[in-house]
Amino acid sequence: MAATRLQEAGIEVVVVEQAAQVGGRMIATQMPAKKGPASVFDSGAQFFTVREPLFAQMVDGWLAKSLVLEWSRGFATADGSYYADGHPRYRGVPDMGGVARQLARQLDLRLNQKVDAVRRDSDGWVVNLEDGQALPAGAVILTPPVPQSLALLANGNISLTNLERARLERINYEPCIALLIQLAGPARLPKPGGMWSLGEPIAWLADNYRKGVSPVPGAITVHAGADFSVNHWEADDSIAKRLLLEAADPWLGETVLDSRVIRWRYSKPNWLHPDPFLSLSGDAPLIFAGDAFAGPRVEGAALSGLAAADFLLSR
Repeated sequence: MAATRLQEAGIEVVVVEQAAQVGGRMIATQMPAKKGPASVFDSGAQFFTVREPLFAQMVDGWLAKSLVLEWSRGFATADGSYYADGHPRYRGVPDMGGVARQLARQLDLRLNQKVDAVRRDSDGWVVNLEDGQALPAGAVILTPPVPQSLALLANGNISLTNLERARLERINYEPCIALLIQLAGPARLPKPGGMWSLGEPIAWLADNYRKGVSPVPGAITVHAGADFSVNHWEADDSIAKRLLLEAADPWLGETVLDSRVIRWRYSKPNWLHPDPFLSLSGDAPLIFAGDAFAGPRVEGAALSGLAAADFLLSR
């Protein structure tokens, strides 16, 4: 979002991403089959909501371009009832990573590039990559989870004021262990393919086939609850897999053909910075932004990115 806004204003922008695709937790994961199409899973963020008028305007544009669609206004619960609060839940097309991929089409992307350090020089900033590249910049926007961003500054010997450091170090994150399951046939999850308020050890279940993400029936995403994820974070994948499969069994109903554990260490910020971004003092801006600033949701991450870009443009 930040890079798109800056590039539209004529600023030269480079996006450095350590993964093979953009989107962070708005990502889809494929599980190849021995024959036939691969299963597709929304493995991170499952949907997003709209609260703020600015974001609503943007989502209206995405709806008009068929980048997103309304999935549901509620989901099934553990007792078989359906709880709807009237708020639309949107999903990406063809999956939750679709919007990010579309926004990034015209950007200068450096994928599979891990940043080692961010340091100052006489002209501004230098972003050092692990492969030895050094990218000069007049300004930097850091959108990884805050502990990772702080580590990059520490590697570059960048000092913070006591107030800046105290506020940033206060931000911690709730982890989430996800389990992707491919069944031999359709699952028992009711329409529209999502179940919430399940408690522990499972907080969320989704049927990616009913959701319209996977071409293959029986593609299930399980998100473990916070307590389970914390208590089993260091456990072997086989243990987490066995326990989550046992807990999900009432809604599966078919033989498990394959499964895979994915760990989201920084799934949800537990404390939010009071501002939509934080700019370090100095003549060359360095900005912290992301869902730990404007809110722990897709909307918050988007609005934080826009606020950071608008601040740079005002400079």
